[in-house]
Amino acid sequence: MSDTLDTKLWKPRSVSETRKVYQDWAATYDDDVIGSGYATPARLAAIAAKYCARDLPLLDFGCGTGLSGAALFAAGFATIDGTDLTPEMLDIAQGKMIYRALWQGSGDAIAVTRGDYATITATGVVSLGAAPPETLGTLLDCLATGGHLALSFNDPTLADPRYVAALDGVMNDGRAMLVAREHGPHLTGKGMGSDVILLRRL
Repeated sequence: MSDTLDTKLWKPRSVSETRKVYQDWAATYDDDVIGSGYATPARLAAIAAKYCARDLPLLDFGCGTGLSGAALFAAGFATIDGTDLTPEMLDIAQGKMIYRALWQGSGDAIAVTRGDYATITATGVVSLGAAPPETLGTLLDCLATGGHLALSFNDPTLADPRYVAALDGVMNDGRAMLVAREHGPHLTGKGMGSDVILLRRL
């Protein structure tokens, strides 16, 4: 098991630095996070399955090695596409045979047209040490009215006022409404929790 969860993860970094962290981590990522009791993917998939159409296309943004996609598939989502910054992570996701399509993202823009997806998920992606706070608004802007964005904020992210302000901002400016929000376990082996959050595009 690598030490990435202890030493490198929860601090601000550039897109290129983030890509390097996950490039170096890809080979042991699944073992590391599963071994630390990674509970958020199943929790986020459950809240998405409760409120979102499972027979319409879903985008797993920041899909990594496909642990989030596997949870979504187990929750009944039939058509899942994935995108991630890191080719090494995408190679592992491809091997899980979950996704209809996979592609590498640039970190600067999301290569979808508004309304392509009824639901977008971002499991542990819009968070301290990964995607910046403004990514939340960018993802919402990819949804048509009535579409859903499911995301998670782990405890370090909840303690960062920039991410809290981004979430409050998209609700206060009329872009989204809160459908559901629940706090629970994130990495049980680290004693860390997370909020799973479901927004509806207005």
